[in-house]
Amino acid sequence: MGARRVVTWPGFFNTRDLGGLPTKSGAPTRFGAFFRAADLRFVTEAGWARAREAGVRTVVDLRNADEIRPAAQPRTVLAGSAQFAADAAGPVTPAGIDRLEVPLDDIGDVDFWRHVNGAGLNGTPLYYPGFLREKAGRCAAVLKAIAHAGSGGVLFHCGGGRDRTGLIALLLLALAGVEPRAIAADYAMSADALGALYAAMGADDQRPIIRAALAKHGTTAEGAVLATLDGFDVEQYLRDAGVTGGELRALRGRLVEPPAQSR
Repeated sequence: MGARRVVTWPGFFNTRDLGGLPTKSGAPTRFGAFFRAADLRFVTEAGWARAREAGVRTVVDLRNADEIRPAAQPRTVLAGSAQFAADAAGPVTPAGIDRLEVPLDDIGDVDFWRHVNGAGLNGTPLYYPGFLREKAGRCAAVLKAIAHAGSGGVLFHCGGGRDRTGLIALLLLALAGVEPRAIAADYAMSADALGALYAAMGADDQRPIIRAALAKHGTTAEGAVLATLDGFDVEQYLRDAGVTGGELRALRGRLVEPPAQSR
């Protein structure tokens, strides 16, 4: 099932379908509803054509403004967070695919991000619990935007397609009732997929640094995701953050296959 989920459209990196994952109800998640991805700057015309064929109709960009377009004073750098330099050409999305910018980070809170980086948590799910606690409104804003996206598949992405993208995937999958170990395994798939992106960007491979950071904290990527999910009531969390019951139902309805009708 994992191989079917991996997306190989030309120019897409670290991209996969969130379909086919086991849920607690026994119904698998629906293919073609949600896709997670990394920076889209390398996507070719053929790649966009494949995305449209797969049903993608909305792209949600989770990055900060200075990661999307060059800025004189990039706030992401001021906060100490690693980033890929903005593409001078800016984002390009073809006709027929809507594009939303819903920055997740709250990069204006420089103190929060300096703490995350100083503690060696960034680039790993170790920062998820603190972010979920402090930035519930930002998480809710993304989920609400996705809930109100038009019909068709929704592709959401950040820079590497691992951490911000992984956190939104975690919330969506937990809301759909996906087994925690399957959510953790989905996050872990980025480890191998990111090598090609770093090479394409001409950037140093950060994976050894990230593995070392996790080991320093006595855990793994999967372990950190499972720790985040332990005791986490995603529906109550999102309701408290302002996501309505209708929006929660819309998100579930997109992602969860209806149970087979008894004959």
